[in-house]
Parts: sequence; structure tokens; C-alpha cells
Amino acid sequence: MGTVRIVGVLNVTPDSFYEGSRFPSVDAALRQAEQCLKEGADYLEVGGESTGPGSNDVTVAEELERTMPIIEALRRDFPEALLAIDTWKATVAGEALARGVMMVNDVTAGRDPEMFPRVARSGASLVLMYAKDTSPRTTIREVQYDDVVRTVMDFLRAQKGIALKAGVAPERIILDPGLGHFLSSDPCFSLEILARLSEIVALGSPVLVSPSRKSFLAGREQLKTAERLPGTIAASAIAVLHGATFIRTHDVQAVRRGCEIAEEIRRFRP
Repeated sequence: MGTVRIVGVLNVTPDSFYEGSRFPSVDAALRQAEQCLKEGADYLEVGGESTGPGSNDVTVAEELERTMPIIEALRRDFPEALLAIDTWKATVAGEALARGVMMVNDVTAGRDPEMFPRVARSGASLVLMYAKDTSPRTTIREVQYDDVVRTVMDFLRAQKGIALKAGVAPERIILDPGLGHFLSSDPCFSLEILARLSEIVALGSPVLVSPSRKSFLAGREQLKTAERLPGTIAASAIAVLHGATFIRTHDVQAVRRGCEIAEEIRRFRP
């Protein structure tokens, strides 16, 4: 593939919103990691705490117990693989970074005040995501926006500025506009973000998009999570067409193939 990078999701939580992405044991996670790499994943992202609606709080100790053995096993069995950690807790991020993780995906965009300094010292990449809620756990609310893209851009620009002041290198900052319930339970706003993604790309940082099987893809048939793969491929490809650099997904091979075509098409755009 060209410049687009596929981030394969390895959730080690019992309550991830998509049942097909739960790999709570080391052996299960290793098998899935091997499959993701064979299918073309550029990064493997380990997540030990679900932040979807209705998910449970997880202590630092519990999150470490879930994620660190798997990160260590991944480093052992797949030493060349690029690893990411999905966490908003600086302590968890720090332990992951010490074990060779090269990307931190923070759904709160640095609301833990120690996150930015930890990442800055490590030299790893940092994903800053927009979310409508002030807590790490998102809610089901139909938040309305006068201009959703402007709201998201203002937030990401501000958090990027704070990260830069904390010493995070500009080339290491990645922006995620948030989709699904993180944005609003009204699907129109996620769709608008995808349609206008080039405006967020214009902020000057690589953009990560994670539409994977999210609620806004249910459509008029109100498809269940397991039935949202076609929409996931379409949304991912559209994101690539509009400039996304990273696509985070549960379905590596299918999404990668769709994104490859979108990237070929993107080369013909003026």
C-alpha cells in the first residue's frame, strides 16, 4: 500500500462494542495479531478499556494487567511489528511506551495532564481524538452542531497546541475527528465529517479515522454491528479519498483492499 497506514484493533476487554474484536487472552491476541499482520496491518493497537456507551470503568492496575502481558508477547513474537496502545491514562501509556509501543491513541486528547509529557519524552506518535463528552466514556446523546467540522477543528487545534508546548514533536501528532457516539448519536454529523475531512487534513497533521462498524453506519435498515462491514469499507475508502493517513479497523484485509483502490483514485485528484 502507499502512504495510508492500517491500524488493526486488538481489544483485550470483555465489553468491546464489537464482539468480534474481543481477544482477552494472550494466545487469542497473538493469533489475531498474526492474522492482522498477514492481512496487511501496519500497526497493531492494543486496548484494555472500552470507552463506548455503557462500558465499565477500569482501574490503572486492571488495565495494566490486561494490556502489558499482551504487549510483551507481541514484542517477543512479532519484533518487527509497530505497536500502539489505546489508552487515556498516562501511567498505562508510559508502561506501554517503555515496552516499545510507538503510538498512543488517546480518546480524550490529553485530558490526563501527564499524557503529553510522557509521550514527549518517548518520541512516540500521539493520536488526539475529538469527543463530545468530557469523560473518557462516551454517551448516547444526539448532540447538535451549528458547524460540526469547525467545532472539531477548534478542539483539535487547541489540543495540538498544548501538546506542542509540552514538547511533543509536531511530526508525531495525529488528529482523529471522532465518529459515531463520540461525535453525536445523530449519524448525520459523522457523515458530514467524512464529506469534509479535507478541511481537517488542512490543519497540517496526519489524520486518523476510525469508522469501523460504528453506529452511524447502521443506515436505514438499522444494521447490527456484525452487519456493518460494507459500510465500514465504504467510509474508510471515502476517508482515504479525502486525505486520511491512518485507518483504524477491526477488519484489516477487507478495509485495506478498499483503501488501496481509494488511494489509487486519490492520485488523480488535482
